[in-house]
Amino acid sequence: MPFHVYILHCSDNSYYTGHTDNLEKRLAEHISGAIPSCYTFKRHPLTLVFSQEFPTRQEALASEQQIKGWSRKKKEAMIRGDWEEVSRLAKSV
Repeated sequence: MPFHVYILHCSDNSYYTGHTDNLEKRLAEHISGAIPSCYTFKRHPLTLVFSQEFPTRQEALASEQQIKGWSRKKKEAMIRGDWEEVSRLAKSV
């Protein structure tokens, strides 16, 4: 079973990063507001701006935690697929 790391762009211009084993179901939960305690609950509308598949939950969780530690500029470079900029920003830290 594959796992996914995903990034949502929220209405307040923030980003939410998470991981799941069922991307469609998890997105539906975010969009419907099924989990009132979730960061995205009061930040609608939401837009999926990035997702990546991993073979194990451990790899997806490690990626999620890594991305959550990144600057906004680095996240936006990754969302654009600008890996050269991601690399440059990684070196500037």
